[in-house]
Amino acid sequence: MSELMSSIDQRTQLVGENRLELLMFKLGTRHIFALNVFKVREVITVPKLNQMIGSHRHLKGVTNYRGKSIPVIDLRSAVHITTGQESYQAENVIITEYNRSVQGFLIGKVMNIVNTSWSDIQPPPSTAGKNNYLTAITQVEIEEKVELVEIIDVEKVLAEIVEYDTTISEEVLDEEVASHLRGQKILIVDDSSTARWQIKETLSQLGIEIIEQQDGLKALNLLRSWADEGKKVTDEILMMFTDAEMPEMDGYRLTAEVRQDPRMSDLFIALNTSLSGSFNEAMVQKVGCNRFISKFQPDLLVDVAQQRMREVLEK
Repeated sequence: MSELMSSIDQRTQLVGENRLELLMFKLGTRHIFALNVFKVREVITVPKLNQMIGSHRHLKGVTNYRGKSIPVIDLRSAVHITTGQESYQAENVIITEYNRSVQGFLIGKVMNIVNTSWSDIQPPPSTAGKNNYLTAITQVEIEEKVELVEIIDVEKVLAEIVEYDTTISEEVLDEEVASHLRGQKILIVDDSSTARWQIKETLSQLGIEIIEQQDGLKALNLLRSWADEGKKVTDEILMMFTDAEMPEMDGYRLTAEVRQDPRMSDLFIALNTSLSGSFNEAMVQKVGCNRFISKFQPDLLVDVAQQRMREVLEK
């Protein structure tokens, strides 16, 4: 297992090149599931778990991980898999970092890591319905056979276990600037419906109108359509919040494409991602984002929107 995960640090350099690597695993069914390697710290065998009275039904317990207590979530239970329970045996725990928190996910067999492109990652089919726990799907060749791989929407899983508070602190509000935000439009680009909901619930409190897109390519096409119609993009929207990791085109590539188009190059772009660390700061500077904030921080979302509004008012 250590050999499988030993090169994760090197693999992260794929981010920003519209490429990613997926850690594939099983949950006791014929389906193959995956998480982005960049969000995985380590894979360990199932450790001793201490039960917590009154905890969420998907929380199997807490364990000591590198000197800290972290929750371990039964991923099979969390995504509501009910078949094959009799033969299922949890074998591993994926230690991940999402939204500035570390947690473990109890899984079955770990398969391998596959290198792919975001252009090969597709949104779940509409037939999957709104209650599915997938953020994307892709196809991977395994032992000379093409298999469907389902990428789990971890943000949705976590949101059902940990309640996210969208309350805005009074001290962060600049009433004079906030009054100008009412009626302004902001574009949100994120493949997670949960993440889009969190931003929308936060910013709509200020009277901001939200335009949503599910991936970078759709967002870029929307921006280009405005420009093609002769519209000034910065008149259509105040700014754009974009996730880093999305099907078809990631947030880094989206930002780079916007900056290369003189018709929209001055658009204010904030990268809002569950990824964290100095690597993201470097990528933000490389592609030209105006701000980087890690999810989910309502006060920072408001702070960024107010920052942009101030700049517009000062012109």
